[in-house]
Amino acid sequence: MQTSLPVTVALQDLAKGDSSALDRLMPMVYGELRRLAGHYIRLERNGHTLQPTALVHEAYFRLVGDNQPDYQNRSHFLGVAAHAMRQILVDHARTRNAAKRGGGVAPFSIDECIDAPLERPSALIAVDDALQALEVQDAHKAKLVEMRFFAGMTAEETAEALNIPVAKIRSELRIAQAWLKRELDQRGNSLGAPK
Repeated sequence: MQTSLPVTVALQDLAKGDSSALDRLMPMVYGELRRLAGHYIRLERNGHTLQPTALVHEAYFRLVGDNQPDYQNRSHFLGVAAHAMRQILVDHARTRNAAKRGGGVAPFSIDECIDAPLERPSALIAVDDALQALEVQDAHKAKLVEMRFFAGMTAEETAEALNIPVAKIRSELRIAQAWLKRELDQRGNSLGAPK
């Protein structure tokens, strides 16, 4: 990409503490952030109250915080932005569900969560909880799932960002998906089991 060098320079400046670097960086990556946000919003239920632009702006406010990682490259920055967007949507879902506490949650599968819009905020929360459990077991696989399914990155883009062969990415993603499916199935069975 032609813009990789200016993005890298802006990221290096940001790492050195240049507070204006993020302001220079955002216009260069805004289109990609908007694409990520659109991908996230498409995973949500119809009529979701957040729009892609609002999600990008909220992520921006989280990215300008004091605890910024040392961004290694464009893909790393986009991965951190994607994580921030996922957390925003999970926080939003938890807020919507707060009024429903005490109600039963219908079981669902990983396939339902990855391949279809999430009609129930509880599904997004359950996927996030399962992904956090996977992160405890294997942070690398959790990151792969986040980059591939939540950030919408291809296996090739993920491989490039992490400097790992594509075949290894695909293999590890299959293992991570199977782990998440089992975790969600177990959670669904315990939530949906008759009392």
